Amino acid sequence: MSDETLILKVENLQVHFPITRGIVLQRQVGSVKAVDGIGFSIHRGETLGLVGESGSGKTTTGLAIAQLVKSTGGQVWFEGRLLEGLDQSERRALYQHMQMIFQDPYASLNPRMTIGNVIADPLRVHSEMGSHALKDRVRELLENVRLDPALVNRYPHQLSGGQRQRVGVARSLALGPSFIICDEPVSALDVSVQAQILNLLEDLQRELNLTYLFISHDLAVVRHISNRVAVMYLGKIVELTDSDQLYAEPRHPYTQALLAAVHTPNPRVERQRQRVVLSGDLPSPANPPVGCNFCTRCPVAVDICFEVKPDLHESSAGHWVACHLVEQEYAGLRSQDEEVIDIG
Repeated sequence: MSDETLILKVENLQVHFPITRGIVLQRQVGSVKAVDGIGFSIHRGETLGLVGESGSGKTTTGLAIAQLVKSTGGQVWFEGRLLEGLDQSERRALYQHMQMIFQDPYASLNPRMTIGNVIADPLRVHSEMGSHALKDRVRELLENVRLDPALVNRYPHQLSGGQRQRVGVARSLALGPSFIICDEPVSALDVSVQAQILNLLEDLQRELNLTYLFISHDLAVVRHISNRVAVMYLGKIVELTDSDQLYAEPRHPYTQALLAAVHTPNPRVERQRQRVVLSGDLPSPANPPVGCNFCTRCPVAVDICFEVKPDLHESSAGHWVACHLVEQEYAGLRSQDEEVIDIG
């Protein structure tokens, strides 16, 4: 894809939360490295899935991009503009183009406000619509997310979980954004309702030319909706490639372990699959391993994995992996290819 279609670019993003000691005179004694130097780009009209287990830094990444959490280092460009150091008015203007759908549809909606007021609230803040125009826009948004406009006077507790999440989607669309960060938008829903919300998001993407950063721990969900997938572990991206490529040929041991844990509906295939069991627990982001973050749980780790942090490198076209073993393997294949060319 060309740079003309680039909508979001993240370079060396870091979010470190300080650990302090002392009651009166607090001093910093360490930091929790929630996000530790990651980078990726998203092009207009595509969906990038960001996956990993709890504590990997997925949600913090989304919050930092949306400027809801202050980053410690790195840079984020949105539609060609550096987001660092925005003042209040500039941040308000940003939210007209970038929105967020949150994980819990009940906790993210004000229980004291009607559905109509929940959706109309961003329009009142960011626009000068009259009351009639507001009502028309709210009805239009409810219809966009396949809800009956008659629900406009209901309260969140009077709706089902799927309906509440549709209201959250409608609220995110109110200002006509081009980019939406979806933070586990279906994890709190039943499986049948998950499929409905995913199909809705795909329909809206086609209709409104939306771009998504889709955060999830569910690889099956990410496979359904994403064009490309980035796998996070303990604050770092360990693998990034096209969705089809990732599921067909996962190269990082952590990605292989995640995919091995995904059940298939075919019992025969399920019985024949090779299991990858990870030992130990996720290390603390306040004290990550010296070498590769995954080395303490990796079933194929060697000495260098415990000593040197691997860089995210392009092992083949569009397939980025942060693993010493993969780097050595593909370096060997490239050298063999060069030898064949020289002989010819």
